[in-house]
Amino acid sequence: MTRYLDVQHMRQLCARVGIAELLRRIAAAIEADFRRWPDFEKSPRIARYAREGVIELMPVADRSHFGFKYVNGHPGNPRHGLPTVMAFGVLSDMHTGYPLLLSELTLTTALRTAATSALAARLLGRPDARCMAIIGNGAQSDFQALAFMTLLGVRALRLYDIDPAAMRKLADNLCAVCAASGMPPPEIRLCGSAREAAAGADIVTTLTAAQARAEVLTPDMLVPGLHVNAVGGDSPGKTELHRDILKNSKVFVEYLPQTRIEGEIQQIPELNATELWNVLNGTRPGRTSEHDITVFDSVGFALEDFSALRVLFELSSALEIGSQLDLIATPDSPKNLFGLLLHAPSEPSPDKACALTPCM
Repeated sequence: MTRYLDVQHMRQLCARVGIAELLRRIAAAIEADFRRWPDFEKSPRIARYAREGVIELMPVADRSHFGFKYVNGHPGNPRHGLPTVMAFGVLSDMHTGYPLLLSELTLTTALRTAATSALAARLLGRPDARCMAIIGNGAQSDFQALAFMTLLGVRALRLYDIDPAAMRKLADNLCAVCAASGMPPPEIRLCGSAREAAAGADIVTTLTAAQARAEVLTPDMLVPGLHVNAVGGDSPGKTELHRDILKNSKVFVEYLPQTRIEGEIQQIPELNATELWNVLNGTRPGRTSEHDITVFDSVGFALEDFSALRVLFELSSALEIGSQLDLIATPDSPKNLFGLLLHAPSEPSPDKACALTPCM
């Protein structure tokens, strides 16, 4: 049987473990898996694009497990009452091919994206960074804010969105989670522009959803020592940063073959960028000065989902959360698959046997 986690199971898991603790565990699993980067078979995600958005499959495997995620990105979905991003994923045993876990990954994608951002900022940002601007306050913003508050100690947030209701939503959700968990609430400022939000911030996170080549951040908005967490650009033709920011910063990515297609660096194909695993393993430098401007060009990579699926499988098994799904046909005799279709499980076998003609 395959363990199955639906949305309600994920809510139970978050309630039992705590969102902050789940973020910590996912971040730790991502770090551990990135440190053994060469152990994985990797490829850019397989994408199909339409005018309205994109649908993607994201596979990755090591010697023990295979994982994949189905995910979409449709910025116009909120007009239809649907999330911009929806996802599910599978973790399978490489030795048998049997699917161990089928899980929702819409909530989990938000958690793993935020955990990856916080991990990168810990490596690339200034150690004393405590103020973050979040430009784009949609579905991912709450998770990003909470990850940076709990994993990096961010205490001040500058929020901006073209929709004032989105800013208020984010502020209200953060106040609610802090009150429920006993965390001290952050200092929150609702800003009138991206420029106002970025002013004085140690970290700027961009999370816009529009499928366009945008310039949410321009070079004159950056100051020495800033870390830019560019999350919104995740498909061909979609960017958030002025190209000169990339030229004048140290740029870091998850997986170069994928980011060159979908990330900010699609604007400058020849740009030299560093994969994050190299920084973790000490083979390439990250930030070398408090005056460096660093950019994490994040598009999301399958290994992060693999890490999150591992955490979900371990926790849900230990806490007995989820259900057992009869997903795979397993006849009594592996060579008699057709036998499962002959009789319903509750029906007895017929008394009359077939007449068989011997082979000559």
